[in-house]
Order: sequence, then C-alpha cells, then structure tokens
Amino acid sequence: MALKKKPVTGMRDILPGEMQVREYVMNQIRETYRGFGFTQIETPCVEHIENLTSKQGGDNEKLIFKILKRGEKLSLESAKEEKDLVDGGLRYDLTLPLARYYSNNSAQLPSPFKALQMGSVWRADRPQKGRFRQFTQCDIDILGDASSMAEIELILATTTVLGKICPENGFTVRINDREILKGMALYCRFDESSLDQVFITLDKMDKIGMEGVEAELLEAGHARDSVAQYTKLLAEVGHDADGVRKLGTVLEKVLPLSVTENLAHIMQTVANVAETEFSLYFDPTLVRGMSYYTGTIFEVSMEGFGGSVAGGGRYDKMIGKFTGKDAPACGFSIGFERIITILMDQGGKVPGATERKAYLVEKGVDSTRFAQIMRQAMEERKKGAQVLVSQMNKNKKFQKEQLEKEGYTEFVEFYREGLKE
Repeated sequence: MALKKKPVTGMRDILPGEMQVREYVMNQIRETYRGFGFTQIETPCVEHIENLTSKQGGDNEKLIFKILKRGEKLSLESAKEEKDLVDGGLRYDLTLPLARYYSNNSAQLPSPFKALQMGSVWRADRPQKGRFRQFTQCDIDILGDASSMAEIELILATTTVLGKICPENGFTVRINDREILKGMALYCRFDESSLDQVFITLDKMDKIGMEGVEAELLEAGHARDSVAQYTKLLAEVGHDADGVRKLGTVLEKVLPLSVTENLAHIMQTVANVAETEFSLYFDPTLVRGMSYYTGTIFEVSMEGFGGSVAGGGRYDKMIGKFTGKDAPACGFSIGFERIITILMDQGGKVPGATERKAYLVEKGVDSTRFAQIMRQAMEERKKGAQVLVSQMNKNKKFQKEQLEKEGYTEFVEFYREGLKE
C-alpha cells in the first residue's frame, strides 16, 4: 500500500513563497522585541500532563494532544484510568510552559524578566482558515513586575511590530480588566457564584449582540432587574480613559478606585507614547477565555481578518501553582498564523527583499564554461544578491513561472554557445 502523501489533518506543508514571508515576519518580531529589551528563550514542546490539565487553560485543555507512556511504564493490560496511560502532552500555548520555566530557573534570571518565545503549539481543534492543529505563537511576557509598566511596555512593543509587518491594515487594541468585569456584575447584583456563567454569555457579544446577551441571561434565570441594569451600564460606558474613570466612580462601592485608575493610566500613557497609529478602546465586554487571567486583559482586531490577531493579559496566580508563592506576570501573544494569512491574502510580498536572480544553465555546458558561470554567481553573491544556479528545464516558461512564485525577479540564461541576449 502506498504511503500517504498529504499531511495529517490540521497540519500543513509550507511552500517556499510562504516560508519567505514567515521568516520575514519572524525576523521583524524578533528584532522589534529585542529593541524593547526582551530576551529569547525556548521551552520543550512536551509538558507534564498534570501541568496541562491544571484547570488554567480553559477550553484548550479539551484539545490537548496527549502522549502515551513509553516502554515498561506503559501497561495496557493493567490500565484502569487515563492517567495510567498518559504522562505528557504537547503544549497548547506558550504561557503555561513559561510559568514552569520561570519557576524552575528564576534564581538564574534577572528581575523583572522580559521573555520572548516563538514556537509551535498544538491543539486538537477543528481546522479552518487561519486556524490549524499545529501553529506558531509569538509571545512576550514580563515576569516579576506588578506595576502598570508591564502592560504599557507589552502594548507598545506589540503595536510597534504589528505596524511594521502590516502597515496597510488598521487595527484596534481593546482593553479591559477582570476586576472591572467582576465589579460591573456585582454592582448589578448578579450572584457571585454565577459570574463565570455571566461572563461566558458576555463573551458572545460580538456574535449575538446586546439583545442576544440580554435574552441569554434572562433564559439562564438571572433577575430581570439585574439584566436590565447590566445591559444599560454596558451600553452607556465611555470607551476612553475618562470613561474608565467615570465607571470607577459608579462602581466605587464594589471596586477599588485604584483598579480603574490603573487602567486609565495605561491607556493614557500608551496613547501619548505610541508611534504606531491604532485605536485604543476600553471594551467592558472583553472577557478572554483563559481562566488564568487575573487583571488587565487585551486583544487586537485587524482590518482584513474576522477575529483577533493578538491577545493577552495579566496572570499573577499561575507561577504560584508551581512554587507556592505568587509572582506578578503579564504577557501578549501574536497570532502568527493569522498575520501570515492576512499577508498571503495581500500577495505575500516581502518588502525590501534582497534581489533574487536565477541563472538557468542549458544542459551540456562544458566544465570550463560552467566554472565561469559559477564564478560569476559567486561574485554577485559577495555583493549581496541571492543567486540560484539551476539547470534549464525543457519547459523554460513553466520553470520561470514557478521561480517567480518564490520571489525571483531576474533570469539569466546560459547556453552551450554562450550567453543569449
């Protein structure tokens, strides 16, 4: 039986043209983040299954690719539960592995520690445009800084790089705070034990609208007065720093003013300092699905893509799960595959790319002539050009078309009797 030539469902082969775009984007991300003082690290792709299923990853914990025990540790005959069979899994994001990394190595790291990670993650999700089962994430995190400086730096760094790699696409940064989410719900007299359910419904605002949220909350059995007050508050809130401060005065009996003042400070500072043009928008309906978020949360939406292209927030309780002592942590993740999808839909051109030239050599050129051609190619490479030397195919037109897709813009043809003009 013939082997299967197509990749496993949800995985894919990446052709040379797209790979050039991916390398360009990675380099832009890496160099921009380094300019903000982030240091690149790497964590294993396999994590302990206990870590991955610690009820911090939300629905992603349902999508783990689990790994069977190996050798003598695997006993199918005596296994009674999944834990008897499984001891590891592929990471579903880069945040939890970073928390483990920091917990294990913090004595050797500066404080605060500014980490940059770029790597593959895996989720057994339903594949669709811009969503795969294996995909790349690009994360920056600041560990050990409880101040708003962390959020400000993360937002400035991420918006700077998005402005570089997608200069033609406007984008919006939506920002909220988990404590404000909670304060608004408590102010409207929702029962504290039902808040997770309320937020799950609120998170559907983009899909079902305010009327849909109201209907679903009522259907779930929440008091009509609470629902009416909640939707009214959501509709009337201002979306700039002043709006955040005004909301703080409304919620002062259930929420410390320091929470809204901190968020307003972040928004004002970013607006005053950022050199990239984008919209910064306080969104009281922003929830973020990961249960590990404890404070500020943010998400980026971009023209040309029907969903978020980056997101993150503060997760001050995760490191304590490893060490027994909480440590402040905040991160921002770029949806790398979604950015690549946008760029490929726009033609997949790498701006400022080095000139790429193809030498096409007719079959049968003698060794002396071939050596001359190779020396000429080497001289051009010394000057910075990218030169491909390849044997000329019978179907030269098709060969050139394929090379053009890889970014080659100039072709030089060499024949047995010499260079043809």
